[in-house]
Amino acid sequence: MFRTISNFCKCEDGAVTIDWVVLTAFVAFMAGVVALFIAGPVRDIDTKNGAAMLTVADQVETMEVTVSFGE
Repeated sequence: MFRTISNFCKCEDGAVTIDWVVLTAFVAFMAGVVALFIAGPVRDIDTKNGAAMLTVADQVETMEVTVSFGE
């Protein structure tokens, strides 16, 4: 039994795969953390932009457009 565990610990066939999986999981975790911190401010900016666009749309509806062709 000890020999089997010793051989398993010395074998490095899957080490690169495990490293890649761990690094990928860490990057995905950090992306989730960053998304949680950014979500609130982005939502606030989106709300402010939407309100500004509605204000501009209301102002444009009341404007009168005139066109002159150099006359």
